[in-house]
Amino acid sequence: MHKGLRLIPGGVPRHHSCIGAAGAGMDLNSIGAVAVPRSREALADWREGDAWLAGGTWLFSEPQPTLRRLVDLAGLGWPPYDVEESGLTLAATCTIAQLDRLEPPASWIAAPLIGQCCRALLGSFKIWNMATVGGNICLALPAGPMIALCVALEGTGVVWTRRGDERRSPVRDLVLGPQRNALAPGEVLRAIEIPDAALRRRTAFRRAALSPAGRSGALVIGTHDPSGAFALTVTAATRRPVRLAFEAPPAALELTDAIEEAIPDEAYYDDVHGAPEWRRNMTHVLAEEIRRELGERTS
Repeated sequence: MHKGLRLIPGGVPRHHSCIGAAGAGMDLNSIGAVAVPRSREALADWREGDAWLAGGTWLFSEPQPTLRRLVDLAGLGWPPYDVEESGLTLAATCTIAQLDRLEPPASWIAAPLIGQCCRALLGSFKIWNMATVGGNICLALPAGPMIALCVALEGTGVVWTRRGDERRSPVRDLVLGPQRNALAPGEVLRAIEIPDAALRRRTAFRRAALSPAGRSGALVIGTHDPSGAFALTVTAATRRPVRLAFEAPPAALELTDAIEEAIPDEAYYDDVHGAPEWRRNMTHVLAEEIRRELGERTS
């Protein structure tokens, strides 16, 4: 069993300008061409019926009858990541396998969270070597572990627009709901920037699923800053990521009330991987475990 995984018994999307996420493979019979741009300027040739292709592990997992052309981003040759004094920059095309092999500076005590989130994407070595960080974010499935990682560490998405400029948006604002993101047609997620300060925080990771190889039903991450600030990020249980921030680790009742206020009942996700009430209960259970691990404060 994966560390931090808790097992509890019982309990074709609309068009996106996104990069693939996890799945198996199948032929896409509607595709008439594959473009391989070598420069950013070539990306401007976006047209109706196009899809960005990075890992493609979700893209090739089911029929895509509205698509006519794939635009392969691999030809742009983006380095998977860049470690700088300011923090970590992940290319949207960085694969899960590449990210898991990252050797971070010793000062980044949050680094174990990277491996924990990589392993929350359950799949074969083929999936790990093809699925991308950007694809996991852009597909916007509630269980996307790269969403959890980047939101918990206050990641900022760098988005290339069709006009040739770029805009920045917190990753938590890029994810609008299941398979819905904030990218306009023709926009592409270029990178995710994670600040050095976030990587120097203590972290705690908890995940719940209905079976050992099941999709995450609740994934909760806590961070504790040297200044005393505490934050809790909830994904998988909810339709979109939720991040709660406190000046110090909250008391139990304070945390419970904050979760109840931030996540109404209708915000919990409902599918075969977990009923909303179970997801709600597990969110509270895992959040309390994290609160105790990172530093309990009495009322």
